[in-house]
Amino acid sequence: MATEKTAERGTVRWGIVGPGRIAAKVVRDFGHLDAAEPVAVASRDAHRAAAFAAEHGIARPHGSYRAILDDDEVDAVYIATPHPQHRAIALAAIAAGKAVLVEKAFTVTPAATREVADAARAAGVFAMEAMWTRFQPAIVKLRELIADGAIGEVRSVQADLGVSQPYNPADRYYDPKVGGGALFDLTVYPISFAQMVLGEPDEVVARGLLAPSGVDTEESVLLTFPGGRTATLFTSLRCLTPGQARVVGTEGWIDVPPRFHHPDRGVLRRHGKDPEEFLAPATGGGYFHELEEVTAGLLAGRTESTVMPLADTIAVQDVMGLVAEQLGIDPQEGPAEL
Repeated sequence: MATEKTAERGTVRWGIVGPGRIAAKVVRDFGHLDAAEPVAVASRDAHRAAAFAAEHGIARPHGSYRAILDDDEVDAVYIATPHPQHRAIALAAIAAGKAVLVEKAFTVTPAATREVADAARAAGVFAMEAMWTRFQPAIVKLRELIADGAIGEVRSVQADLGVSQPYNPADRYYDPKVGGGALFDLTVYPISFAQMVLGEPDEVVARGLLAPSGVDTEESVLLTFPGGRTATLFTSLRCLTPGQARVVGTEGWIDVPPRFHHPDRGVLRRHGKDPEEFLAPATGGGYFHELEEVTAGLLAGRTESTVMPLADTIAVQDVMGLVAEQLGIDPQEGPAEL
C-alpha cells in the first residue's frame, strides 16, 4: 500500500494524470516540497505526456492512465482530467493502492462521490478533493478567527465568482461531455466555502440560465442552514464579477477580497473597532498547501484530511446535485480509457 511504502521511505512519489493547464501549475509547486516529487505523468496521448514530462523534468511519461496506475514507483496520483472522468480513474487508482488527490469538482454526481469515498475508506487508501481554497493561509486564518469568536455567532455567507467566457459550443466550458458549465468549475467554490463555514444546509434553492448546449452559464444559489443562517451565492460564465466573499456574524464580519478562492489577505471588521487586515500569502502558486497536506498525511499513515475530509466533499456534492436538478441539467459520469 502507498501509505506503508511512503512512511518507510520518507518520500511521496507522485504521478500526474491529465497533463493540462491546471496540472502544469500544480506540478511547479512540487519544487517547494522536500518530501514529495513528481516522477510520472499519464495522458491518453503519448506525445502530450512526453512533452509535459520534458517541460517539467518528470522522468516517466505514460501513454495511458492504466500504465501510470501499474507503475510501482508511483505512490499517489493527482487527477486533473475532465470532471466526468474523475470517478473511473479514482476508483482504478484506489484499487491499485494509489493515494488520490482529485481535482475539484470531485465528480459530477453525488452517487459517484460516495462511491469513490466508500472505495477509499474500504481500501484504507488516502483520498482528498483538491479544493485548494481550504488550504490557503488566509482562509486558515479566517477559520481560526471564526473559531475564536472574533465575529460572534456566524449568521451569513455571501460569495460570488464570475468570468466572461462568451458562448462557444466548441469550448470546454460549454461542452457537457467534459463537464462544462459554471457548476463544476465555478459554483463549487462558493458552495464549498459556505459548507466550510456553516456546515450542511437544510434547503437549497437555485435559479439560473442554460446555454444552447445544455450546460449552466449562470446561477444564484440560496442555502439555508439550521437556526435560520443563510448563504447567498452567485456565479457566472457571462459576467466578470469581483470574486469576493464575506462572512457575517453577530459581532462583526470578515471580508475576503478578490479572488476569494485563493486570497492572500482578509479584513476583520469588529463592531466599534477599526478594520484589521491580515496578510497571509500562499507559497508558490498556491497549490503547495494541498500537496503538502496529502504528502504529510501519507507519511503519517493517515487516510483522510481533517481540513478537507471526504464527508465535506460529499456534502458539497449533494448541494451541487440539487443545484443541477433545479436548473434542469443532467451531468453524466463518463468512461475513462484506462
